[in-house]
Amino acid sequence: MIIQIAVPYLSLAFFIALGCSLLLGIAKSGIKGLAVLIVTGLALVYGARESTGILIPLLICGDILAVIYYKQHVKWVYLLRLLPWMVVGVLVGVVSGKDLPDDFFKSGMAVIILFSVIMMYYWERNKERKLPTHGSFAALMGMMAGFTTMVGNLAGAFSNIYFLAIRLPKNEFIGTAAWLFFFINLFKVPFHIWSWGTINVTSFQISLSLIPAVVIGFGLGVFLVKKINNNKYRKLILLLTGLGGLAILFQ
Repeated sequence: MIIQIAVPYLSLAFFIALGCSLLLGIAKSGIKGLAVLIVTGLALVYGARESTGILIPLLICGDILAVIYYKQHVKWVYLLRLLPWMVVGVLVGVVSGKDLPDDFFKSGMAVIILFSVIMMYYWERNKERKLPTHGSFAALMGMMAGFTTMVGNLAGAFSNIYFLAIRLPKNEFIGTAAWLFFFINLFKVPFHIWSWGTINVTSFQISLSLIPAVVIGFGLGVFLVKKINNNKYRKLILLLTGLGGLAILFQ
């Protein structure tokens, strides 16, 4: 059954959705940590569950732009460390995500994100300390990222923490994340269509109407990323990730 979730064009709600799509394009260009604003805004317009299906095509559009633009900067070794664990996390989210209480999910994820950000800040201030490169760290971050991307499209915080922890430079950070989420978001599509029913004809039409804003946002974001050096970029991503965790906790 197709859920009627369209909103009138030129309405306030539609402009909120356009603004979220613009932010999504900026985020996919490399300004990470904006996912909470995007997810919250689209949920306000279209509903928490229905908005997840609208968001997936927008994410894939942004992923394609990022993959094309940053194709020379991907570090496959780090991508392959996270990808299998993210797939596991997605599958767990497919099975258990429907029945997980929203408050429990949001509170638990916010606490984990904030703890991780504090830990990353400590590492940033003590650069002589050995960073977590053990496979268990990649497994934990990967499963958390996979689970949260399936349930709420909020995996960015955990992948941000992982890539910051292994000290990927700015362009390699963005390029590796682009390919990672391109694969994962494509992997999620069948579950949204046939298991959750959140991608349908109506939702896809809405997604198509918002894609131009994603493209414009990506172009704007690329311009901004070029103005930020590697050290400031790391601090910005850490700050935005922490603010995202607080936003989840108090929204």
